[in-house]
Amino acid sequence: MNGKQAGASLDSLISSFNGRITQLQELVIARNMYPASGVADLSAVDAAVTAMELQVKAIKDRLRQELIDASLRQQKKLQNLSLHVPHQVPDRVTMSHLETSRCLFPEFSGQDSGSFEALKLDEEPAAVPVPKEKKGRGSPPTWYVTGSELDSLSSYMRGRLTLEKVNAAINDMASYAEANAQLIVAPRKKLAENLWEKALEIRDIATMEGIKGKHFFLEVDIKGPSLKLDNTGKAILTVLRHLGRINETRVGHHRVIILQKPH
Repeated sequence: MNGKQAGASLDSLISSFNGRITQLQELVIARNMYPASGVADLSAVDAAVTAMELQVKAIKDRLRQELIDASLRQQKKLQNLSLHVPHQVPDRVTMSHLETSRCLFPEFSGQDSGSFEALKLDEEPAAVPVPKEKKGRGSPPTWYVTGSELDSLSSYMRGRLTLEKVNAAINDMASYAEANAQLIVAPRKKLAENLWEKALEIRDIATMEGIKGKHFFLEVDIKGPSLKLDNTGKAILTVLRHLGRINETRVGHHRVIILQKPH
């Protein structure tokens, strides 16, 4: 199945799925009006909706894999082409030009080798420049909070937080973002099977408007050692959001936290 066929199948399933949702809403109304007779119909619709959700997920996974395979094939073709592009002209070509000059201009044959060396330098073509490799995202930023910034907060927002706890959390966030950046660029053969699904999800999120090109992590990535999803961790996130160190958005069911430079 190619990309267009998979997309058409997915659109068809989504349209059918929306139709079933409408039927489900009508049956809920009917169940409220006729409680005894609506249970069997609702069970059947629930089973059908579950089956359609599985079909939609299967087609999405298949389409995503086909797009990745096509991208890998294109990269391999480009790499093969680059192998056949010479970076510089061989020395034998230059020597051939020099011998030809000696035959055409015999009066130079009695001169010292310096003349021929000058002629060789004049005629030698320049090497083909090698394109520079593109730089990656670089390391995630660690814009630490200063004591004056923390003191400027209200006592209610600051609570019992210390400068050490807040900046240790910034280190953790940089580690989470670095791990996700590695998942974005890592080839499939170097990833464990249990990480491949997350890598695909992270790559989809990295292309979203407002996130593309930035360092980020997910709320589910928060697992310590300093930053945790407890009351202290939530207070730290509130402080960092207020001080402009992070920005948050939602992508699907994920809460995405983006590292940003303070204003």
